[in-house]
Amino acid sequence: MDFERVLRWALVSIAILALASGGIAHLQHRPDLVDWSFAAATLPVMAGLSVSIMRDLLAGRLGIDAIALVSMGAAIALGEPLAGAVVALMYSGGHVLEDVAVARAEHDLRALVDRAPRQAHRRTDDHFEDIAVSAVAIGDRLLVRAGEVVPVDGVGSTAAVVNEAALTGEPIPVVKPRGGAVLSGSLNAGEAFELTATATAGDSTYAGIVKLVTAAQTAKAPFVRLADRYALIFLPVTLGVALVAWLVSGDVIRSLAVLVAATPCPLILAAPVAFIAGVARAARRGILVKGGGPLEALARAHTVLFDKTGTLTVGGARLISVEVAPDEIADEVLMLAASLEQASHHVLAAAIVQAGLARGLKLGVPEQVREVMGAGLEGTIDGKRVCAGSRDMVVANASLPPWAVRTVRRASWRSALTVFVAVEDRLVGALLLADELRADTPRAIRLLRDAGVARIVMVTGDRAAAAQAIGAALDLDAVLADRVPSDKVDAVRSEQRLHPTVMVGDGINDAPALASADVGIALGARGASASSEAADVVILADRLDRVADAITISQRARRIAMQSIIVGMGLSLFAMAAAAAGFLAPVPAALLQEAIDVVVILNALRALLPAHGLVGRHVTTEDGHDLHRDHLALLGHLDHLRGIVDALDDVTPEDSTSLILEANRLVQEKVVTHERDDEGEIYPRLAKVLQEKHGLSAMSRAHREILHLARLLGRVAEDLPTEKVDRYLLRDAQRVIEAIETLARMHTAQEEDIYEAVAA
Repeated sequence: MDFERVLRWALVSIAILALASGGIAHLQHRPDLVDWSFAAATLPVMAGLSVSIMRDLLAGRLGIDAIALVSMGAAIALGEPLAGAVVALMYSGGHVLEDVAVARAEHDLRALVDRAPRQAHRRTDDHFEDIAVSAVAIGDRLLVRAGEVVPVDGVGSTAAVVNEAALTGEPIPVVKPRGGAVLSGSLNAGEAFELTATATAGDSTYAGIVKLVTAAQTAKAPFVRLADRYALIFLPVTLGVALVAWLVSGDVIRSLAVLVAATPCPLILAAPVAFIAGVARAARRGILVKGGGPLEALARAHTVLFDKTGTLTVGGARLISVEVAPDEIADEVLMLAASLEQASHHVLAAAIVQAGLARGLKLGVPEQVREVMGAGLEGTIDGKRVCAGSRDMVVANASLPPWAVRTVRRASWRSALTVFVAVEDRLVGALLLADELRADTPRAIRLLRDAGVARIVMVTGDRAAAAQAIGAALDLDAVLADRVPSDKVDAVRSEQRLHPTVMVGDGINDAPALASADVGIALGARGASASSEAADVVILADRLDRVADAITISQRARRIAMQSIIVGMGLSLFAMAAAAAGFLAPVPAALLQEAIDVVVILNALRALLPAHGLVGRHVTTEDGHDLHRDHLALLGHLDHLRGIVDALDDVTPEDSTSLILEANRLVQEKVVTHERDDEGEIYPRLAKVLQEKHGLSAMSRAHREILHLARLLGRVAEDLPTEKVDRYLLRDAQRVIEAIETLARMHTAQEEDIYEAVAA
C-alpha cells in the first residue's frame, strides 16, 4: 500500500474517532470537548488537502477540491465545527471509497500480475532443480507439472494440454503438439511435460502482458483532467451562489450550507473509478489497454485502418480448393501432394501438409525426393512417382486439358497460387492456395459499423488486384494497396488530419503506423513483439472482433464517467439550491452530499459489467467448436459436390448417372442430415439467446431452400433408370447440385458468424 493510500485511511480514521469523541462528549454535556473534537476531525483533513491544492497550483492546475477546503475552513470560522467534521469525513471517506472501488475494478488486472510464476524446474543431468524464473536461459530444459503456470515461452518435447484463458480469454484448453509453441502464462491442464525455453522470462509473452498491465494501472485517466476542467466552471458558480444566499438572507450559515452541499466529490471520484473499471473489463475480454489516453481516443474513433495480411486475412497460403481430373478423387490427390510436400521446407509445402492433416488423411512416407527450388518437387509415394509444383515443372510445354484450363482461370479470379499434381507423368489434379479472409472478419467489420465507426480502410503492401478483391468482399470505404511501411504512416497521418484514427495490424512492418495513429491496436496473439510494443492496445485473443469490443468498452466507460460527473454535479446543484433557499442546514447538506458520492461511485463501477445484451447464454464456446468441426467435415463434402459438377461437363451418359447418384447420396446423407440437426437441436437453443429472432428466421428459410433443392435432386436421381440421359438432364442436374453446394457453403459461413457472436 503506497503512502497516499495510507494517508487517506489515516485521515478517515482520525475523522471517525474525533466525531465519535465529540458525540460522547455531547452525551456527557461537555460542550468544550465537543467543539474541540469536531475541530480535531476537520483540521488534519484540511492540512492534507491544502498540501494537495498547493501542489496542483505549482503544476498550473486548480483542482475541484478547493471547494471542500473552503467549506471546511468556513465551518470552523463560523462556529459550525460539526458541519466541518462531517465534510471532512465525507471528503476523506470519499477517497477511501474510491480506493475500495478501484481495488474492486483492478481485481482482474492484479490477478494477472499475481499469477506470474516465480520458480521453474530446470533439468540438470538426471534430475530437476528449482531456480528463479529470472535465471532461465534459452535452451534450458524445464519441467512443467500438472496445474502449474508455464514460466517462459518454449516448445514442448511432448504433446501438452494447456489452458490459455489468462492470455486470450478462451476457456477451452488447447492441445499443443510435440514441438509446438507453448506460451508463458498458460496453465498446464494435462499431465506434466518438458519444455525447451525459447525466450528468457523478461522476453516471454507473459512478462510483456504484465508490463502492459502495470502501464494500464498507473496511467492517469483523461477523465480526471476533464473533471478538473469542470472545476473552472463549478468553483466560481458555487462561490457565487453562496454569496447570493448570504446577501439575500443575511444569514452567513445559509451560505455555509451552500458550500457544504457543493463539495464536489462526484467530480473527483467518478473519473478514475470508471476508467479503471473499463480497463479491467477490457482485460477480461483479452484486451490490454495501455492507459487512459488510448481509452479516451478509442471512444472517439471515427476511422479505422486495417493491415491486410494476418489481420483481415489468415496470413500465409491456405488451401482453398482441390481441383481434379475426371475420375480422380480430391482427397486422394491431396493425400499424394501432402505426403510428398512433407520433404520440403517451403511455406506452401507446410500449408499443403497442414490441409491434408486437417482433413484426417493418412499421409505416406516420401522417398527418393528431388526438389527444384522455387518450382516444386518429385518423389515416390507408395511406389508411385509423384510430382507437385508449378505448371512449367509438372506439365512442361504440354497443353492443358479442359479441366486444368478451367482451374487456371479460377485461380486467376481468386488471386490464388496453383500447385499442379501429376502421378506417373499424368496430370491428376491441382491445388489452389491463397490468403483468404479470416472467418471472423465480416462480423468484425459489421460490429465496427455498429459501434459508430464511420470509415474503414485497408492499407496493405499487397498488389492491387488481391487487395481490391478483399475490399469488395468486405464493402470497405477505401483500399490502399502497394504500400510500404512509410506509405502506411503517411496514410495514417492523412486520415488523422480529418478525424481520430485507429490503426490495426499484426506485423513488424505495421509498427511505425501503429505508433503514428491516435490509437494503435496490435493483434498480439500471432503478431510480432515490435507491433505489440508500438501499439496502445494489444488484443491477446486471436480474434479480430475484439477490436470492436475495445471500442465499445471504451465508449461505455467514457459514457459512464460522463454520466457520473453530470449526474453528480446536477444533484450537487440541486442540494445547493435547497441550501440557498434555507431548506438544508450545513450538517444535513453534508450528509446529503455523502449519499450523492455513494451513488456516483456505484454508477461508475457499472463499467466493470458487460453492456445489456444477451440475457443468458445457452450456447457455449465448446458448442461453437463442435459446430466448427462439423462444418469442416461438411465443407469437405461440398468440395466433392463441386468436383462432381465440374466432372459432369465431360462424361459419358453411363458415367454421368453414377456421378449424379453419388451427388444425391452426399446431399441426402451429409448435407440434409446436417441441416435437419441444426434446425432441430441448435436453432432452438439459439432462439433463447438471440434477442432479434428475424435473423434466425432467415437462417431457417435457408434450411428450407436447401431441403427443397435436395428433394429436386432426389427426384432427378429416382428418374435416372427410366429417363434418357441427355445434355438437358445433365444441365438440370448440374444446376441443382451447384445451387445446393453454393447455398450450403454460404449458409455454413453465416452459422459460424452467429456462433461467434453468441459463444464468444
